[in-house]
Amino acid sequence: MSTESVHSERLRAAWQGRVSGCQLGKPVELISMQQGHAAMYAYLESAGALPLRDYVPVVEGSRFRGSCKGEMVRSEPDDDINYTVLALLLMEDHGLELDTAHVARAWLRCLPVASTFTAERAAFKILLAQASDFFAFGADPGFDLAECSNNEWNDWIGAQIRADLYGWVCPGRPAQAAELARRDASLSHRKEGVHGAAYVAALGAAIPGSTSLEAAVEEALGEIPAESDCAEAVQLGREQAGSEKGGEAIRDRYANLSPVHTINNLALVVWALLTHQDDFGAAIGDVVTAGLDTDCNGATVGGLWGLQGKPIPEAWTRPWQGRVAVTLAGLGELELDDLVDRTVTVTERIEASFSN
Repeated sequence: MSTESVHSERLRAAWQGRVSGCQLGKPVELISMQQGHAAMYAYLESAGALPLRDYVPVVEGSRFRGSCKGEMVRSEPDDDINYTVLALLLMEDHGLELDTAHVARAWLRCLPVASTFTAERAAFKILLAQASDFFAFGADPGFDLAECSNNEWNDWIGAQIRADLYGWVCPGRPAQAAELARRDASLSHRKEGVHGAAYVAALGAAIPGSTSLEAAVEEALGEIPAESDCAEAVQLGREQAGSEKGGEAIRDRYANLSPVHTINNLALVVWALLTHQDDFGAAIGDVVTAGLDTDCNGATVGGLWGLQGKPIPEAWTRPWQGRVAVTLAGLGELELDDLVDRTVTVTERIEASFSN
């Protein structure tokens, strides 16, 4: 099989893994965030869904039924997938020249305010209030875009969930992937919020060229400050790898943080990924069962797992039938095959730019 074909299959698995992991975590997201881990675990137990190795069954009071077992006909819209598709659009338009202003303009043109939360919603409000009338169409913003990241949620998980695709399209180039993620993240986040995004992108870029997931996890650490809380979270995830109680240990270590903070969720991602390197269902199932931001972590682990080049089991992809719904302006439902083809094209274009 040619190098191009191998990477095409990796990208297909990354999209499949990210979408499947997102849909797995979606039905229990609000329970986890609003009521806590014990309530979410009790819900899954009552549904007969433990250990979680399939989509969440429908039970009385189910939210997001379209993402549940037996009800799913497509991947239902979610901000995690919105941002991955938006990153693809940005890379198609700007490639390695992408900057924070490009991201801000894309938000104004394509991203519904109602599909944003916490740091992104705060940044959006500042954009709407202060940006010049024609900024979305190429004019100068008329103010310092760095003001958009001056918000109380700028170290939460939002930027981390926007970062995956930058790693996918830069295989073997974690430094480049991390830089692209930082440019995106800086619109709404600072410090740990940016480091988490840079790490996830760097890890995605490192996996295809590494001898093992452990080696990729180590290589990606080179793209964030060694003294950062995110680096500490990665180390904690590594230490807990293989432990059935890793999720509990990570929740306990970061009990003072919001369930949608960057660093606690990053630790869960690393733990689940390293614990189940050969079992996709266990990787996304255990990271969702561990709680915190369930759909985000399911999506991130799923996408990273797929980059290993191992196939995503059909039982996870069959229910949503290659149909990926988003809430981006002008887009309603996309086809998996098209998303994969477009991502391959961007990747080849980036590779060609380094060859010239």
